[in-house]
Amino acid sequence: MDKKPLFIAGPCVIESAELLDTVAATLADINRRLGVEIIFKASFDKANRTSISSFRGPGLEKGLRMLADVRSKWGLRLLTDIHESCQAAPVGEVVDVIQIPAFLCRQTDLLVAAARTGRTVNIKKAQFLSGEDMRYPYEKAMKAGAGEVWLTERGNMYGYNNLVVDFRNIPDMLGIASTVVMDCTHSVQRPGAAGGKTGGNREFVPAMARAARAFGANGFFFEVHPDPDHALSDGPNMLYLNDLENVIKSLL
Repeated sequence: MDKKPLFIAGPCVIESAELLDTVAATLADINRRLGVEIIFKASFDKANRTSISSFRGPGLEKGLRMLADVRSKWGLRLLTDIHESCQAAPVGEVVDVIQIPAFLCRQTDLLVAAARTGRTVNIKKAQFLSGEDMRYPYEKAMKAGAGEVWLTERGNMYGYNNLVVDFRNIPDMLGIASTVVMDCTHSVQRPGAAGGKTGGNREFVPAMARAARAFGANGFFFEVHPDPDHALSDGPNMLYLNDLENVIKSLL
């Protein structure tokens, strides 16, 4: 593949404006020096946390203002996820890519609402679906008017607090969509395995990325944080921000 791959990176959830600035500054610097474009990702609400007491984020209104500030200050394109159909229109006014969470990828109303914004829609493959099954969410979004539809691999779950990645899903999804993203950090999660919250094995993230590249993935998604051990969501599977550049270099 001669074309440079697509990169998506950012903290799992919006914790503070300071965190967003720290991460965005690093991403903008990597973009400039490596000649790539990393799309900035952060969630305004984590609606599918393991525990009801888990941190969820600042919410829709404040979160979108904070994401808009990232674009204004750092010139980065933006991606965030939605969990309800009513969120699609306001989110589409701010971000370039609307992401559909894996557990919700069959929700027709959510897909249609995201697609009707005209934005790119990134649909994460459910942990209970095969790559070939993603034809149907893809068709729903395309027929509803999405500007473009990407599909994202993030592993399959069979219970017992673990995920398994079948890399054959990547070429299967490339038969459906022209852009297939590997979610390199969520694929090393250990769901619910850390006493009421999700665990993970971030040491496997670089290998997950390189394996996905070998199977033809042309996009790569990394949740990053300057101090993931103290992150408010998904810390165990997030990549250290300072390690991101070397991982990206290994994929170019």
